[in-house]
This record gives sequence, C-alpha cells and structure tokens, in this order.
Amino acid sequence: MTSPPPKVDGRQLLARFRRYIRDHGLPMTHQRDVVARTIFFGNGHLSADDIERTLQDNQVHVGKATVYRTLDLLLRADLIDEHDFGEGFKRYEPRGLHQHHEHIICRECGKVVEFTSDRIERMNVLIAEEYGFRHHHHRLEIYGVCRKCQERDAAKLESITPNREEED
Repeated sequence: MTSPPPKVDGRQLLARFRRYIRDHGLPMTHQRDVVARTIFFGNGHLSADDIERTLQDNQVHVGKATVYRTLDLLLRADLIDEHDFGEGFKRYEPRGLHQHHEHIICRECGKVVEFTSDRIERMNVLIAEEYGFRHHHHRLEIYGVCRKCQERDAAKLESITPNREEED
C-alpha cells in the first residue's frame, strides 16, 4: 500500500538550523532565517529561483548568492534534501524526521508526487542481499506523464483529429 509521507515539523527544523549556525560560530542573519523558513514552511520541491521569487513576492530582498549559500548551509546541516529531476536545476525539500519517500515526476508539467511504499522498502533490502550488498539507502524516481497532462494531451488530439463519420 502506498501513502503520502508524513509532513515535516518546520519549527523543529528551524530550531535545529539555528542551533547548527550557533554551534558553527556563524551569525544567524535575517536573510538566512527567511530562506530557511521558505523551505521549511513551503509547499513542494523548491528551486533557488522559486525561493527567490517567493521572497520577492513577500517584499523580502535576498540576493541569489545568499539563497545558494543558505541552501549549502542547510545541506551541510542535513536539514534539506537536494534533488535533480532532470530540469537543468536542483530542487530542495525539508528533510523529514525519520522519513523516507519516493518521487513520481511528470515530464510535461514538472509536478512531483511523493509516496511511501513498504513493498519497495522490503524489495530493496532483498535485492541488495541477493547481490551480496548490505542495503544502506536508496532513491527511486519514476518519470512519466500525470493524469492532468494526459487528459490535456488527449483533448488536444481530439480537437485536431478529424471525425471519420463526417468524412463518409
């Protein structure tokens, strides 16, 4: 049975980020704080451009270099995951506490759906053992076309395909 993964606790991740910053003798700037909040309390898998645009929409000025430097800090602190879905840029999501999930990515619109599957988790261990490996971790990304894009494409095709009955 597949199900959506549990949501993350943004407040806890923000507290961990502040502790990481303090423990490494770095200043907790307003810009770092708002970038972290945008990811921890945001929705979806955000790119650096998405983060910058969200901040601009909220009248907060943070330069692109600061966004990337903060993303690097969040990665080093193990508070976010970085994904490359083949779009030419990376996307980021908050790392859930004790959560692992997979992704299904639409090649048409870029929609990303997260899911968990006990069967996949068990199968990974069995496959690793079959080849003499001890399973450490894995990543599964399924690429395809989402239902909405399939319906849109079908509607387009219907609108340009002549009706055979009208031709007779």
